[in-house]
Amino acid sequence: MNKDVIYIDVEDDITAIIGKVKAGREKIVALVPPKRIGILQSAVNLRLLQRAAQQDKKHLVLISNNQALSALAAAAQIPVARNLQSKPEIPEIAALSIDDDDDIIDGSQLPVGELERTGDATGMGTVAFTNPAIDAAVGANAAEEAGRAKPPVAGQAMARARVKSGVKVPNFNRFRKKLLLIGCGVVCLVGFLIWAIAFAPKATVVIAARTTDSSMNAVVALDTASQTDLANKTLHATTQQVKKDVSIAFTATGTKDVGATATGTVVFSTSDAATAIKGVTIPAGTALTSSGGLIYTTDSSLAISQSNFQGATVSVTAAGSGAKYNGASGAVSGAPNKVSASFQGATAGGTDKTITVVTKEDIQKAADQLNSQDTNGIKKQLASQFTGGVVSIDQSFKTDTSAVAATPAVDQESTDGKAVLAGSVHYTLTGVSKNEIDQYLNAYYANQLKDSKTQRVYDNGAKDVTFTNVTAATSGYGATMVATAKIGPTIDDTAIKNATKGKRFGDIQSTIEAIQGVDNVDVKFWPFWVNKAPDDIKRITVEFSLNGK
Repeated sequence: MNKDVIYIDVEDDITAIIGKVKAGREKIVALVPPKRIGILQSAVNLRLLQRAAQQDKKHLVLISNNQALSALAAAAQIPVARNLQSKPEIPEIAALSIDDDDDIIDGSQLPVGELERTGDATGMGTVAFTNPAIDAAVGANAAEEAGRAKPPVAGQAMARARVKSGVKVPNFNRFRKKLLLIGCGVVCLVGFLIWAIAFAPKATVVIAARTTDSSMNAVVALDTASQTDLANKTLHATTQQVKKDVSIAFTATGTKDVGATATGTVVFSTSDAATAIKGVTIPAGTALTSSGGLIYTTDSSLAISQSNFQGATVSVTAAGSGAKYNGASGAVSGAPNKVSASFQGATAGGTDKTITVVTKEDIQKAADQLNSQDTNGIKKQLASQFTGGVVSIDQSFKTDTSAVAATPAVDQESTDGKAVLAGSVHYTLTGVSKNEIDQYLNAYYANQLKDSKTQRVYDNGAKDVTFTNVTAATSGYGATMVATAKIGPTIDDTAIKNATKGKRFGDIQSTIEAIQGVDNVDVKFWPFWVNKAPDDIKRITVEFSLNGK
């Protein structure tokens, strides 16, 4: 019968050893501990190990000649053998004793492989196993244990531990990891040095030049339909628009009489023969006054002649609405000379009715309320719609309320006395791109300095430009453009870079300050370990600090 031989590593814990025992395929498991028994020096661990083996129906044998370990194994009922060929037995140790003869193996004893045939108290079967390499390892283990201090006999003083020198087997995995880390560190260090020496160094040369102010104050056209052109004095402008729906409720205060008017019939006659012969025409709209002082007008013209002079009739309508015009009768005044007139029956049909209507004044008040609303938020919204940097012209802000109307309309009835002014208001704002301003100012000052080779523009004033006296035009606005430029001596940036490369602070300062028009020079190196300008002019920056003088 075969057996499993398990070599316990000094770094194994009790869980790992139990796992190895359970993973074995054979019923007999021989445990070969390391030179230093480590985890097995605990009686509790040995009991746990024995219990785990019994639960897995396996038999443990410890291969060791360490008396301390044997004593612990005896307490846990684990058989111990001197080597893989020795007979295993459960030691009975009353007290630890030091006996060098214990290391002598009796060849007449049965080997571990015959355990099964002996049928001893452990109940283990016979195991046949021979391995010279393992025996050599066990022998070395025994030699190591023999050289150690052994437990003292009762009443004997503790012996001093002897230190045994020997060659330690290196841990190649740990060595490989250390080697890999060292290699990575070297690569990173080399890469950092290359970056720090060849790519990182930069220099910024700040030159304080003597400059003078040059003001521009010119009338320009901000035209949405034209391009920026110095010759035509035009700047291309853009307009942003936003639509807002508004609704303002207001109260209708007007009144209107819509009652019905009374009507009737008036009879005209004449007793004058001459008048009858001559004839009389009474025009439409002739006002006739009743005896009660109410006025009625004729609805049509009437001609009095010989054929009807004794009684010509015409319909009349009251001059106003209302029931007061009803019931008028009798004679009326207002007929032509020598002609009499009187109602034919009584007037009727007049009614009284007054309604509430919207007046112009009501609508104007609502419009004033609309115009008084805060539009700063809308201006900001329009300004934010410009992209690429635009100078907005506040004076160009417009509000178009043509699409806003009142409901009900002027002189229309409001049944509940309420009305609303609603519709869409269009807001617009015009602006000029900073690129267009910069283009115009560059052209302007280039034209101003075209005859001078010793002067240049350091700042064209575009960042502080203003527009005043803004007036509406056909396709934009007219305005006065105001800007202040900084003009100073001509200093070539490329020449400065070439004069700077590879030099230290003092050399750079003395070289550039010798140029006419330069007041002061400052040099900034980066990173902190750099103390001279790079040889590559692409990594040198030239800046100008304007003193305004």
